[in-house]
Amino acid sequence: MATKQHSLALAKAAKDDEFYTQLTDIEKEVKHYRRHFQGRVVYLNCDDPRQSEFFHFFSHQFERLGLKKLIAACYKSQNRDLFSREDSEQAIYLEYEGDKDGDRVPGVDEIQVKAFKGDGDFRSAESIALLEQADIVVTNPPFSLFREFIAQLMAHDKKFLVLGNISSVTAKDIWPLFYEDKMWLGVTRGGTGQMWFKIRDDFPVKKGQRVDENGQRWQTIGSSAWFTNLDHRKRHEDFIPIKKYDPEAYPKYANYDAIHVPKVADIPAGYSGEMAVPITFLSKYNPEQYELIGNSLSLGTPMKEIAEKGTYQQGGPRFYLAQGDGTYKRIFDRIVIKRTQ
Repeated sequence: MATKQHSLALAKAAKDDEFYTQLTDIEKEVKHYRRHFQGRVVYLNCDDPRQSEFFHFFSHQFERLGLKKLIAACYKSQNRDLFSREDSEQAIYLEYEGDKDGDRVPGVDEIQVKAFKGDGDFRSAESIALLEQADIVVTNPPFSLFREFIAQLMAHDKKFLVLGNISSVTAKDIWPLFYEDKMWLGVTRGGTGQMWFKIRDDFPVKKGQRVDENGQRWQTIGSSAWFTNLDHRKRHEDFIPIKKYDPEAYPKYANYDAIHVPKVADIPAGYSGEMAVPITFLSKYNPEQYELIGNSLSLGTPMKEIAEKGTYQQGGPRFYLAQGDGTYKRIFDRIVIKRTQ
């Protein structure tokens, strides 16, 4: 019974994670990395080729990008009506090595369809064997497995361009990658605004959904962002602060010696001390201009060492601001930066 319940839980989690990225969002981001793809093997290891715009984009842009090989796989491929009219529970993966008939269109006869013995999970030995062939991984992995997914890429020393939730930045196994300059945010997404994903008809009903005129369901995730270790020009552009520093406008925290900056646009010009800013600052981060000091989940002194019990909100390590009534307000996650220039 436990095994059956576990399988049902995995199936539900997989369904809840099934978001299909729009072609326009892929196009807008990938164009900033074209030089990285020349002669490379690209692996789309969480992409149902039947619906994945990632496979569509890279197969149709194969020659323009100068790719060597394209591999696409996903968990439990089903109903492969792109290649067959028959339903199948067998997991498969596709390999494409470019146009053979000169029409610059990936035809069915040019795409090799191969079967997995297992379920096609990115953590399976079969999928890892394909990963080891690849130079760059590009995909929209399950958000609930994002940390495990990134850990696998790092363990196999792979280049990548993937989507995730920006709230994972301060996680204990993700933050060190930013701090050590092993990972950074992409160009077109910084965790702000909306990003719409296609969802299946049987996707759970949640907030932030709509149905278009064709009956296609959509889910918005406002905190989504591109994560990568492929260099791009934007991360070397200076952020230009326009606000003037005023001690009254930028109070310091009760449990850490840094000023509170409410919004990225509020970063003061000319301030040389430590500043606690929203995590979305990472979309503006230039490692030659600013130094990453840490984040509010690890830097702050515990409030029990500073204030009386009952004067501050409980809930784990955070930065706190003193209020006029003798209490302390807990501030949402922050990263601490300092100018290097």
